[in-house]
Amino acid sequence: MIYLQLFLEFFHIGLFSFGGGYATLPFLYHIAETRHWYTAKQLTDMIAISSITPGPVGVNVATFAGYTTSGLLGSVIATTSVVLPSLIIVIIVSKLLEQFKHNKYVQSIIYCLKPAGCGLLAAVGVGMFMSDFSIIGIMLFLILFGMSLMKKHDPLVYLGLSALAGLAVYLINPNM
Repeated sequence: MIYLQLFLEFFHIGLFSFGGGYATLPFLYHIAETRHWYTAKQLTDMIAISSITPGPVGVNVATFAGYTTSGLLGSVIATTSVVLPSLIIVIIVSKLLEQFKHNKYVQSIIYCLKPAGCGLLAAVGVGMFMSDFSIIGIMLFLILFGMSLMKKHDPLVYLGLSALAGLAVYLINPNM
């Protein structure tokens, strides 16, 4: 039964999360709150790991969440079901692309989906910030944000600095 629930939940995520991997996060937090398959803290860790591993963030998080929920088979089911709607939609759209390319209704829908995706992403960012609230985290955020305003670097530089800071904090206090 858990495998069917995993399939349906992650198929739903794949079907309704527009805007890339981070757009899946509101759905994943909803699963954490309602299904209790993983905690918000575990999800935050999954997102961090997924952000630095190769591949799309949404697919990586689905893989980790499926594994956390139900082992190897759970990760295969979650990954497959989160990708399946996109695969089906891409196949259908590719067949109909030329017919609807300049359709004003399609253009209007896309125009309206962009700010909705930004709003969902902002809500997740605030939720993530509040779920793991610590003085060290706030200081790290302020330092890296200030650095990014002063000098534009590749985001991987700041991600690497964050990872090093997290490792240092862990080595100082492993129970954190």
